[in-house]
Amino acid sequence: MATKVLIVDDEKLIVKGIRLSLIQDGMEVDAAYDGEEAFNMIQNKEYDLVILDVMLPKMDGIQVCQQVREFSNVPILMLTAKSEDMDKILGLEYGADDYMTKPFNILELKARMKAILRRTRQSEVKETNIGEFHDLKIDYDSRRVFLKGVEANLTAREFDLLELLSRNAGKVYSREKLLDIVWGYDYPGDVRTVDVHVRRLREKIEPNPGDPLYIQTKWGVGYYFKA
Repeated sequence: MATKVLIVDDEKLIVKGIRLSLIQDGMEVDAAYDGEEAFNMIQNKEYDLVILDVMLPKMDGIQVCQQVREFSNVPILMLTAKSEDMDKILGLEYGADDYMTKPFNILELKARMKAILRRTRQSEVKETNIGEFHDLKIDYDSRRVFLKGVEANLTAREFDLLELLSRNAGKVYSREKLLDIVWGYDYPGDVRTVDVHVRRLREKIEPNPGDPLYIQTKWGVGYYFKA
């Protein structure tokens, strides 16, 4: 999927130059020429990054940045020609992610953009490895589980079972299928092993193991995770 960028500057030649360069890199690029137009576009469309000039008609870039931060964490790279603004922007006082002063080299601008996008995407990947279900939190990277903020000490096999079910919420697995996936098809045990582990897992992660909230039984079939 192409990176979506919004360029906001009232100097049309600057916008044109940046836009052409980014399009050549395969990005989707929109342009706005005043603060109000930019704010409306950010409200109505999702962008991966906004390049925002400080000095704009109707609403300046700092005002746009402040108001955008009330509803969006879209990365913002500020452009400024005023040295007195630099310390404010650098300190992220207004919610910007980075800044550059005019005039600038387009290669440096693109390098800054790539760095911001890389940080943002790494953060998004990290977030997707956290599963939160009511009072249950599963950190898939560290293999830790928390119920109401208190860590539940799961064995490796219990975590494997929970990870499989929770990552495939709503999908019913037979005991035989769980035995094949979690324990391995050549495991010498029988399906009662699954029942024992489910019971122990419920004791550790369910607020009421006798009336489970998360790990549900599909009678006559197997088990599934209810998100």
